[in-house]
Parts: sequence; C-alpha cells; structure tokens
Amino acid sequence: MSEPIRITGRQAMVARMETTGLVAILRSNSPDRMADACEALVQGGVDVAEITMTTPGALAAIEATANRLGDQCLLGVGSVLDAHTARLAILAGAQFIVSPTVNLEVIQMANRYGKPVLPGAMTPTEIMTAFEAGADMVKVFPANYFGPGYLKDVLAPMPQLKLMPTGGVNLQTVSAWIDAGACCLGVATSLVRKEMLEAGDWKGLTQVAQQFIEAVKAARAKK
Repeated sequence: MSEPIRITGRQAMVARMETTGLVAILRSNSPDRMADACEALVQGGVDVAEITMTTPGALAAIEATANRLGDQCLLGVGSVLDAHTARLAILAGAQFIVSPTVNLEVIQMANRYGKPVLPGAMTPTEIMTAFEAGADMVKVFPANYFGPGYLKDVLAPMPQLKLMPTGGVNLQTVSAWIDAGACCLGVATSLVRKEMLEAGDWKGLTQVAQQFIEAVKAARAKK
C-alpha cells in the first residue's frame, strides 16, 4: 500500500467533523465508486466521510479515495470490529475510526496512531466507558430507536460529551438532533442513496449533500 495522505492533528480532525456537522456513511457493493461519491459529497459541502468495512474491497477503496482527494475529504473507516482491522485501515489512509460497539482494543489502536476514534454506544454507562477509554466522540447507535430526547437527557448530567447520533438521521430530523445537543450527525442512506451510487448520479448526490449542509446551518442558527 502507498503512503496515505494525512490530515494532521487529532484535535484538528475532530474539530473538522464538528464544523461540518456531518459524517457521510458510505457502503456499497461497488467499491470502485467510492472516490467519485466522496468527491460529489465534497462538492456539496460534506467533506467528512467514512467507508464501511462491510463494503467489499473497503481497504482498496479507502486507499484510492485518500490518494485521489487528499485533504479535500477527511476520510475514515466504519464498521470496525477489531484492532487489526483498525490498523489496516489506518495504513490504507483512514484518518478516523468508527465502530458500532465499544471495543477497548480498537480505541487503543486508534489512540496509538493519533487518529480520532468514534465507538458506538447507547447507554450512559457505555458512552462514558468509551470516553474514559479514549474516545474522541461517541456514535450513539442505533439512535432512531430512542430519538433526540434521549440524547438531550444523556447530555444533561454529562454536557462534556461529544455525541454523534447515527441511524435514522434524515433531513427532517436534522434540526431536532442539533437542538438536542449533537455535535455532528452520522448519515447513511438518507444522504448517500443506494440508487444514486448504482446510477453514478454524482450531481444528484452533490445536491442532497448541499441540502444536508443547509439543514445543519439552519438548525445551528436557531440555537
């Protein structure tokens, strides 16, 4: 694998996620389309994305996308279940690690390489365990089963937490999640739509990305 292009500084990368307010989640059976999809997202203002390990050939797709887009896109890897996979993804060019669960070895591996890590958790105990273990942000997953009110309740006694709801986030719920205290939003199929990937509708993807960016800006302006 070639040397990955690095966006330096763990804190700077976390700040970029928060500023953008969105992490686009890409999964597909066509890994060769990932670079094109990420470029379309960037053109729409969404410059933070993760390619999930459930995508066939995910590591090659990460490497190709990182080499093509460089600093234009803060590119991470999602659906990471073990430390070995986290390391391989980092070597391929992933700049942050996202997991569906709290795996302490995954957190340790990301910390070792100076990469932001976003483990998935749901209960207050899981969320705090992840932060105390070195998580930069926690992916509240699956967020759609509890809703924005749950996020607000968790943050009430622990306002220092950085939470990214993921699962069921769409244009209609952006405002509610931001109002509840989400620092950014993990968005999958409501942003990176399967039919757009399959058709190579990059113009359409850029337009949807723009809509999400505008929704985040509008929600933050109301706070």
